[in-house]
Amino acid sequence: MLLPSKAIATDQALLAVGAQILVQLERPHSVSVTWDRLLAWRSVCGMQSALPFWWFSLALDVLFALGLVELRDGELMRKTIASRADE
Repeated sequence: MLLPSKAIATDQALLAVGAQILVQLERPHSVSVTWDRLLAWRSVCGMQSALPFWWFSLALDVLFALGLVELRDGELMRKTIASRADE
């Protein structure tokens, strides 16, 4: 689930989807805009495997658990090194 396996394609592993989400967050976006940007980016990159919203949500959970993203004022953003050090 977190890593690719026989049952989970490389581009669908939660850590891979999390990395793909981080690529979309060069600046803060709402969750829905991030979702739309991710789908468009995956299409441009030729990733044919389906990505349901619930899997995107699980990948966001992984990013939150790792302390890599935060939701501030309704916008999803990467956590900076300074904000991670404050915890």
